This record gives sequence, structure tokens and C-alpha cells, in this order.
Amino acid sequence: MSALLDIAILGAGESGVGAAILAQQLGHRVWVSDRGTIKAAYVQQLEQYNIAYEQGQHSEARILAADLVIKSPGIPDTAPLVVQLDAQGTPVIDEIEWASRHTDATIIAITGSNGKTTTAKLIHHLLKTSGIPAGLAGNIGYSWAKQIALDPQPCYVLEVSSFQLDRIQAFCPTIGILLNITRDHLDRYGHALEGYIASKLRLVRNASPAQPMTLMYNSDDVNIAQGLAQHVEGHLAEAALKKIPVSMAALDLEQTHLPIPTTDWTIDRSTLTLQGLHNAFNIQCAALAAKMVGATLEGVQKGLATFANEPHRLEPVITIEGIPYINDSKATNVDAVYWALDAMTQPVVWIAGGVDKGNDYSPLFELVREKVRAVVCLGRDNQKIMAALAPVHEIVLETRSMSEAIKISSLYAEPGDAVLLSPACASFDLFENYEARGDAFKNILYQQHKLLTEGISVTIQLNIPLNPTGQQSDDTIEP
Repeated sequence: MSALLDIAILGAGESGVGAAILAQQLGHRVWVSDRGTIKAAYVQQLEQYNIAYEQGQHSEARILAADLVIKSPGIPDTAPLVVQLDAQGTPVIDEIEWASRHTDATIIAITGSNGKTTTAKLIHHLLKTSGIPAGLAGNIGYSWAKQIALDPQPCYVLEVSSFQLDRIQAFCPTIGILLNITRDHLDRYGHALEGYIASKLRLVRNASPAQPMTLMYNSDDVNIAQGLAQHVEGHLAEAALKKIPVSMAALDLEQTHLPIPTTDWTIDRSTLTLQGLHNAFNIQCAALAAKMVGATLEGVQKGLATFANEPHRLEPVITIEGIPYINDSKATNVDAVYWALDAMTQPVVWIAGGVDKGNDYSPLFELVREKVRAVVCLGRDNQKIMAALAPVHEIVLETRSMSEAIKISSLYAEPGDAVLLSPACASFDLFENYEARGDAFKNILYQQHKLLTEGISVTIQLNIPLNPTGQQSDDTIEP
């Protein structure tokens, strides 16, 4: 066993507590520090495993004295405490790196600006329907480190964000999938797209002839091409990385069967629960990855026909008076909205807006002209998105609440149209997060539907005087 360490863990969320449990199990001296309030469920776990912790502060002297620091991926490298640790040479890593050091499992890691969760969940489901045991972790589900400590699996499917890749040192998946790179989270990277691209390409940085990796990637994505040219070509030995380009542009959704690249597999498209060009691409990558670790065609076909996506991702909510309402609240950037609009087969009343992240809306203009009946902007400050879309479409409306946005949308939508909530923006002006925004959309629609179908029930008690004979008067109130 390696030498025992004094390990400080910054952040007591899912990843931090999971990392602490694994470290404790390995015999290290562990201490967890959270500047905020630790959720009760995580306090319970820390106490269950006798892990020391503090909340409401960071005791800097103790943290700076640690042999190793494992930080939450949400803490940026520019945080003063992280800067101090780096300056004095203390190793600072995230949970992904820590967990990878303590497993020999097959790892499938998925990253990209959009589609990570859907693709990771889909691969895990395809493995399950093929009878292959696997864990699902990373930026989704339960902590990877906790799973390794308490329920180790021979294979893991990981959704990996750029934040989680920033501090890797040796992490090297068996199979990597790079779906796309679009402008997102640039505030974390000095507002430079190049920094974000470099972060995503860290996925392959540790591949070597001794630990080779297979990379599936979107061959139509210019930012991926730039990243491969700058960070891979000439930097990795040829035997270190097997590249499998997958082209979204080559897909023909008029065909009845979807081919799986580099295989003789084809999938009956009529059985798929996921629709749209972007999801066809995700399916190709997922099916190929599953096959590479032993999934069968029968298991994959069964999985694709039974897969249920996460909420808030092109989620059908309800149909009211012939108009389907679709919740795509997770679409917090322009690229995600592009594929949502592209997937629509009927005219759309589009609800958009929120906290603008420096968006360039021009990639949406052609789809707006082609498919959108009206744009309903939802947010505290709609000025930028309205200014961008007003020259493109004659109907661009402003609302300040979800109920108002739904009301206006229903007025403009005609039977056969769809109302699509796909904001292209963060939610933090009016909602706690994108889930709260999507839930508000759904709850208002459910209430509206209930009112339309059940009406309002009112109980009225009437005291009606009787005539002297004891008979009811002629002024009888009919029920």
C-alpha cells in the first residue's frame, strides 16, 4: 500500500463526500472543508464514516498543510486558496482524477458542450439491456469515488465536464467520446474559446502506447478539428490513440435504418425513442461504444427502444387543444437550441431568454425564419435577445414570468404547432436553475390542463326561506 496521506477535501457535495469515503476506506487521514452549509444528507454520510469536517469556513492553515487536496470541480483554479496551494507545490486534483487512481475498470468517458448526459445515460442503458454490469458517474448520478469504494463495477460510463478535466493528471479512459465544442462556460477560461477547447481535449492527453485509447469525435465540428490539430496531432504517439470520426452531416434521416460506424450494425429508426439529427449522432456513438465493450445488437436494439431520457431535454409535457408543449429547459446555449429547432417537424412558438452568456444568436436565424411562428422572450432583461431576433422575425414578444410566457405562446400557437421552451440562456434571473425553470413550465401547463378538463368546483350553501305552508316558493333555484 502507498504511504498514508493527510488529505484535505474542499467542498462537501456529491463528489467531495464520495472522494472522502474512498480516501477513508484506503486508510488516509481525511478532513472535509466546506465554506458553505453542508446538506444534511452529506453530514449524515460524513458522520457515518467517521470523517472529520467543517462547514461555514475554510481553515486555511490546515488546508495548506495537507499532502494532497481534492477540490470540487466547481471551485475555479483562480480561487485564492487554490492559487496558494499551487504556488507552494501542493497537489490539487478533482474527484475524477482521484477515483481513476483506484480502479482498473473499463472507462467510457463522454464530454462535449451538449448531449453529454443523454449519451452517457444511453450507453449505460445499452450496457444494462445487454447484461453488462456498469456504473454511471462523473457529472451525473452518484460519485464515482463512492461507487469504487462501496460498489465497484468492471465498467464505468462517465459524463465528464470541462471543469472535471481541468485538473486531471493520469486519468485516461478506455473509450472517449467528444460530441461537440461550442461557446459555453467561457467565463471560466478567460472568455477565450481556445481555453475551453484545450480543456475538452484534455480528455485524450494521457493516452499512450502502454495505455491506448479510442476516441470517437464529431468530424464536422470545426472546434474539435482545431483542438485535435493543436493538442493531439504531433503530441501523441500514433499507437496511443485510435481515432474514429463520426459525421453528423453524412446522416440521412429519410433512411429507415441508422448505420453504426465501423460495424455492420443497422438500427431500425422506427423503434427509437430519441428523435432529431443530433440524437441520431449520439445514438451512433453510444451504440458503437457499447459494442466495443461487449454489448450485443439485440441488447442495443432493446435499449434504444426502451430508453427514457432525462427531464428537461426535448421532453414532451402535454398536448392542450391540439398543441404539444415541449420542455427543453436544459438548452442553455445557442447550439443546444439549434438542434432542438432542427428536430421540430411542425411550426414552433419558441420561448427563449434568461441570462445571456455572451451569445451569438446568428446560427439560429435561418431556422427561426423557416420554423418559428413567434418568439416569446422570457427574462428580466430581454433586450439583447430581442434586438438580435427582431430583424429576423416580425413577431418577437417580451414576457417577465413563466405563466405570462405560456399564456402569450398559447395565443399565437395554432393547432398542429408546438410550443417549445428552449431558452439558449442560463436561468438564474428568474429561477434557481434550469430544472426549476423546466418544472415551472410543466407545473403551470398541468394546472392549466386540469382547469380546462375538470373546470372549477364550487360548493355553495343556500338558505332558502319556505312559505308558510312549508312548501318551497315559486322562486326555485335550479341546480
